[in-house]
Amino acid sequence: MRHKLVSREEAVALIHDGDTICTSGFVGTGTPDELLAGLEQRFLDTGEPRDLTLLFAAGQGDGGERGLNRLGHDGLLKRVIGGHWGLIPKIGRLALEDRIEAYNLPQGVISHLYRDIAAGKPGVITKVGLGTFVDPRQDGGRINQSTKDNLVELIDLHGEEWLLYRAFPINVAFIRGTTADRNGNITMEREALTLDNLAMAMAARNSNGIVIAQVERIAETGALNPRQVEVPGALVDCVIIADPDHHPQTYATRYSPAYAQEFRVPFDETESQLLSIRKIIARRCALELPMNGVVNLGIGMPEGVAEVAREERVLDHITLTTEPGVIGGIPASGLNFGAAENTDAIITQNQQFDFYDGGGLDLACLGMAECDGDGNVNVSRFGAKLTGAGGFINISQNARKLVFAGTFTAGGLDIDIEDGKLRILHEGRAQKFKSRVEQITFSGKRAIERGQPVLYVTERCVFTLTDKGVALSEIAPGIDLERDILAHLGFTPVSISETAMPEFLFEDAPMNLHRLLLHVDIRHRVQLDADAKTLFLNFEGLQIRELETISEIRRCVEESCAPLGRRVTVIVNYDAFRIDDRVADVYRALAEEMQEKFYSTVSRYTTSAFMRLKLQKILQRESAPHIFETREEAQAYLAAGGQD
Repeated sequence: MRHKLVSREEAVALIHDGDTICTSGFVGTGTPDELLAGLEQRFLDTGEPRDLTLLFAAGQGDGGERGLNRLGHDGLLKRVIGGHWGLIPKIGRLALEDRIEAYNLPQGVISHLYRDIAAGKPGVITKVGLGTFVDPRQDGGRINQSTKDNLVELIDLHGEEWLLYRAFPINVAFIRGTTADRNGNITMEREALTLDNLAMAMAARNSNGIVIAQVERIAETGALNPRQVEVPGALVDCVIIADPDHHPQTYATRYSPAYAQEFRVPFDETESQLLSIRKIIARRCALELPMNGVVNLGIGMPEGVAEVAREERVLDHITLTTEPGVIGGIPASGLNFGAAENTDAIITQNQQFDFYDGGGLDLACLGMAECDGDGNVNVSRFGAKLTGAGGFINISQNARKLVFAGTFTAGGLDIDIEDGKLRILHEGRAQKFKSRVEQITFSGKRAIERGQPVLYVTERCVFTLTDKGVALSEIAPGIDLERDILAHLGFTPVSISETAMPEFLFEDAPMNLHRLLLHVDIRHRVQLDADAKTLFLNFEGLQIRELETISEIRRCVEESCAPLGRRVTVIVNYDAFRIDDRVADVYRALAEEMQEKFYSTVSRYTTSAFMRLKLQKILQRESAPHIFETREEAQAYLAAGGQD
């Protein structure tokens, strides 16, 4: 059929009993509510179709009636496989009451599953989920007793543990766009995200299924720019025009040109948030922001980090991202979450998770609901409350550095901030740091095995994950260790440091984050281990623009090495390092001079391929400058006596 425009009733009539259906959307962004409403109405009117399997990656709902909540009826669904359940309580209730088979799998895995089903692969092979509740040695992602089948398998590849998430055919794909022509070509110019629409359409098509699209408007055949077509008409079986009430840009915004990236919004840098529990936590998390790095901020408490970064004028020095495909800009919050303003790019959700799973995030800041002494975190299941993992497992497991953010207790917590000190007025009813979490959404053990740095930031203290467990590393000024912390812990920290959290976190004035992050004192970057005869130069995030900076490096190195009377081995961290071309020759001369005076062997590393090439060019006069990708490779080179 060349002309594919049909009514809503004609479209949903194509769905049969027992079909497997997948749906697009992230919260309310890109969610095909017209099609979901039509499917619900058909079932209520006729009792058909029945016993559907529903597959979705991100949460698609408003916590009430919209989105996938429309499908929360006995008999309509038999099995549900989803990433985030917190916004679909009507379906969540069916799962918790054992009235459907139900699985919670990582959002990124489901996003990749669409692509692998389309490609005819056996499933997604990944390490994502190992050590968590989706590991088949734990729950295998099963939510209730009625759920028996194993969708996740533990496999061995070359002596390493991997998980295989099994593929299966998709009979129907519900997708959404802005404009369609009569041949079914779909563009998405007014959508805030592109999500997995193309991968879902390919998966259904290659499973001999059907693809049904919901759009705002119809264009004449041949009128659409092929470069703007996100889903080609060859993959689409039929198209319906949505009622505007069933096609808002997000559940909180009918339409914003800024979310469609039509223009960039001016930000008021003078606006400042009131000092509060949320801002204190966000400020402490912001101290971990990697300059020139790529960051993911989770929903809820971590959203405040973006506000602090804007207020402190460091947004230009980091790239914020969100899992549905946003790169750069300012992520929105609440029911707008997923959309963003002033972005650098919008890519597909499965591509974003490729980047995340491969370790592309320099830092992730995520919420925490429960934490235990082994460093495990639970955000997905609390008794009769089913939230689901969403993208949390993918993000937390693979970020290079991880910060969990949340209040120390929950439910009625009230504080007072005065004279740079914190005082607990009323303690929260719910303990969050427990002897054991109810469900493992993040595995502390695997983080230790991978050498992943992890912090747990609250308003009154900071914990650090060590190889022996969780240690108490910082305490807010004004807080009593015994009364305010240890009395409310379900475990004993492996160590306790009474180092104070910085007082400026608790003062109602700018904390000069720009200076703190961009202007680290050179003397703190030059560290000598005299016993090991090794000099560590931590140039991560350093920007060399002036000759004075190079002179300061020379002075600090000479003060460290000259008194020794012997040469030292050197490891240099060049991650996120920047140097102006106009001072590059002077820097090279310094490197040669220090090599001649003090160094025996030098090993450098940076994760940036571009910076490795640039440094090799700058330092080319040195004999065979070794620039590695990781610190481990650099240390191995030194351990081998400077031999490859």
